[in-house]
Amino acid sequence: MATQKKPKTENGSLSPKELIVITNHDAGIRASAVGISSVSGLATADLEKCLKDYKAEMTPLFGLSEDKIISEVSSLKSVTENVPDLDLFYKVEVEEGQMEKVAEELLKMDGIQAAYIKPPVAFAQESLEMEEEINVMESSPQSAPAGTPDFASRQGYLGPAPEGIDANYAWTKPGGKGKGIGIIDIEGAWRFSHEDLLLNQGGVIGGIETPNLGWRNHGTAVVGVIGGDVNNFGIHGICPEANVRAVSIFGGTGTAGAIRIAADASNPGDIMLLEVHRPGPRHNFQPRSDQKGYIAIEFFPDDFAAIQYAVSKGVIVVEAAGNGAENLDDPIYNQKPAGFPGNWSNPFNVNNPQSNAVIVGAGAPPPGTHGRNHGPDRSRLSFSNYGARVDCQGWGREVTTTGYGDLQGGSSENQWYTDRFSGTSSASPIVVGALGCVQGILKAAGRQLLNAGKARRMLRSTGSPQQDAPGRPKTQRIGNRPNLRQFIDRLLRVKTVSLYRYWNPQRGDHFYTTNKRELGRGGYGWFLEGVQCKVFPTRQPQTVPLYRYWNAQIADHFYTTNWRELGRGRYNYRFEGIQCYVYHRRIAGAIPLYRYWNPRIGDHFYTTNWLELRRGRNGYRFEGIQCYVFGIDRSISMPEFSEPESTPMEATEQSVPDHFDLQVSSLLGEEEMAPDIGLENMNDFEVSGEFGTSEMEEGNIVPSSFELEDQGIASGDIATSGSFMTGSEFMPRSFDIPGTGKKISIIIE
Repeated sequence: MATQKKPKTENGSLSPKELIVITNHDAGIRASAVGISSVSGLATADLEKCLKDYKAEMTPLFGLSEDKIISEVSSLKSVTENVPDLDLFYKVEVEEGQMEKVAEELLKMDGIQAAYIKPPVAFAQESLEMEEEINVMESSPQSAPAGTPDFASRQGYLGPAPEGIDANYAWTKPGGKGKGIGIIDIEGAWRFSHEDLLLNQGGVIGGIETPNLGWRNHGTAVVGVIGGDVNNFGIHGICPEANVRAVSIFGGTGTAGAIRIAADASNPGDIMLLEVHRPGPRHNFQPRSDQKGYIAIEFFPDDFAAIQYAVSKGVIVVEAAGNGAENLDDPIYNQKPAGFPGNWSNPFNVNNPQSNAVIVGAGAPPPGTHGRNHGPDRSRLSFSNYGARVDCQGWGREVTTTGYGDLQGGSSENQWYTDRFSGTSSASPIVVGALGCVQGILKAAGRQLLNAGKARRMLRSTGSPQQDAPGRPKTQRIGNRPNLRQFIDRLLRVKTVSLYRYWNPQRGDHFYTTNKRELGRGGYGWFLEGVQCKVFPTRQPQTVPLYRYWNAQIADHFYTTNWRELGRGRYNYRFEGIQCYVYHRRIAGAIPLYRYWNPRIGDHFYTTNWLELRRGRNGYRFEGIQCYVFGIDRSISMPEFSEPESTPMEATEQSVPDHFDLQVSSLLGEEEMAPDIGLENMNDFEVSGEFGTSEMEEGNIVPSSFELEDQGIASGDIATSGSFMTGSEFMPRSFDIPGTGKKISIIIE
């Protein structure tokens, strides 16, 4: 057994111990500057005498009067569940050497259900047996260069999955850098004056920073991972447009108090990071320099309650699992520690009440990162705690960020950088950054932000899976590494529905519907041909309606994205409503829906398969690309249907737009291939007036005239050359402006 070095205390790496008291709900205890009382009539003389004898002071743990806490918590309980009674928690300020005696006496008194001593918290530091040291880097004495280099190439965790979290993908999305999202880091100290932490940082908003350099380097490194500035030097934060602030556990705040301060300073959807861990029961809650047996702080009832409070306010709390090399599923964690309340249950047991914090373990980075090897990528690092309660992992080694000064040192901490930040301390801010990107994207899209429960489920159900390592199998769960591409795409994915295709040979008509109950497997002369494509049942960003019409005289169903073609109905076509929603222009993943017309039998036909009719055959003439949809397997699918239960959809009222943009579609070239250009804008001309159709000739709906405004072209009737379709559809290669001698050519690039 290696000899343990004495842990650093006071101005060192450990916070003070805390004596916590929990009163009974019906005791009605009130603690104020004038003494202890009870609103329920409970005798408090013995309690007051005990505190006086030990020169101790008992105050509400969460910083306010009990009545004010009750009022605020009651308001929260009216709108959400699992809100703890924070008014029952107190802290007792007394000399550390007297804490055990005071706790023993308090437990004997009426109205007291718990009195326990919380061991000091620490950040990940010091050496471990048989392991290289964690976060004890020293700054290089070499002077920093005149201009800090760009270290982004060393931040492999930003890159594509599975090696990284694919932050680069998130940055391509609106809001993907965390804009509008608040993040609060809870630990001991920071260097917010660092050259790479100047743009979106909010500074310290609670507690008093410790002067300890270890805490300051640690906090600076954490903030750099999350929100380092975007510039041409140093590092890049994962969500650099989020507002990152901090609350210190020092200055009498404590961890639970810091969580309360951070929760009250946050908005729903914001994120809180707990960058601390405590000694657990493995070594009788005693601090150790190797940090063996250290665990996530939610094990302690007041911290658990504070986290529940934050989560009930809509805040996502991310919590370091701890670097104690502990199996959190071990039965030792089911044993109630001395002084804990009688209703306490092990929070690491997923069958017990949960805080709903996201707990993060430490995984190995890809072998060879910075020339070092810590085992298979995404395998559990030996120091990381693990178990069923751990939700996900981040890089636990080789994280390049601000602080420490081993990568770039010099005389000013404002220019220090490291590429060896480690532990669940480095893993947790990576997860926070990923969540910040996601929340920013959802906010920009006007979507509901994730809550804690949804965040946990998404982190568990997506991502790059944990891998085995010798002696550290993946059954020692630390979860998946976030994959932002997969995470974001799944969140933004809107469920599509099938557009079913039918054929009626007696009528010579094709029919398309998203309602499988209209015709089911077929009937009334209709035959189900399969699923033509996938479409949206409701309007989504960038989509337009696909309008449906029926012409009883020629037995033709007609579908168009252009309201101006038939409006509420004309030329014997009756408007039946909006069939579905589709894309007007090509987007990634979408394919064309081609439109054809057969004047001999009076049938409009739509298909995503260019090879069916190509430029036209069997009496069908190609009219162009109607819209863009999502494809299915080329083989015709035959899903199960129920028998018809309803008649075709009824018409709905639609308003006629006041104006629309003149647009063109591609014209087919000589090659026998599907068009892939689709609809494009043409100089944003505005078309005014009713854009009606005058005739149907060989499948081309030809407008009699329209007016063209702006762009320096005089208004007036336009004589058209060639057949074309109105509005968002097909245009000729050119048209003449009468009386001007001018011709406008349509150029398709």
